Amino acid sequence: MQKKIGNIISILGVCALIFGLTSCGVYSFTGASISPEVKTISVKYFPNNAPLVNSTLSQEFTQALKMKFTAQTSLILVDQSGDLNLEGEITGYSTRPIAIQGDETAALNRLSITVRVRFTNNFDETQNYETNFTQYQDYPSSSSLSSVEDGLILEINKDLVEDIFNKAVVNW
Repeated sequence: MQKKIGNIISILGVCALIFGLTSCGVYSFTGASISPEVKTISVKYFPNNAPLVNSTLSQEFTQALKMKFTAQTSLILVDQSGDLNLEGEITGYSTRPIAIQGDETAALNRLSITVRVRFTNNFDETQNYETNFTQYQDYPSSSSLSSVEDGLILEINKDLVEDIFNKAVVNW
């Protein structure tokens, strides 16, 4: 009987701790550490200023960034002047051969995307930053870029968005 009461008290203690951490708005299970006074975020359109341009990349990247912040936080997306602001541009989009074989042909190619991001926290300017983020995906040289491009962009965008999210609100 005492063992059951001890287990119940332990469970209630854990529940109280979880409730206390999540209710204050400072911590979430996604690892985001957002001050309770921060309520909104604005994400401006990221134009593609890279020398090589993919026509859908800007829209897909910007949308992925918005989705990450609205799905993983309680922040409300606003068009402009959010408590947190993200803006920038796509500065690099390139493919190059890697993994050269003995006969001097590439076994793999690499698609790389670089994004310059300016993050502003209107409540804590020590968290503001301007940084370049680069991610890549490799693909077989036997495949044409056009046949694998959509899937590669999806994966690269996911990685870029995760990096930006972590630097902005997880503080890793």
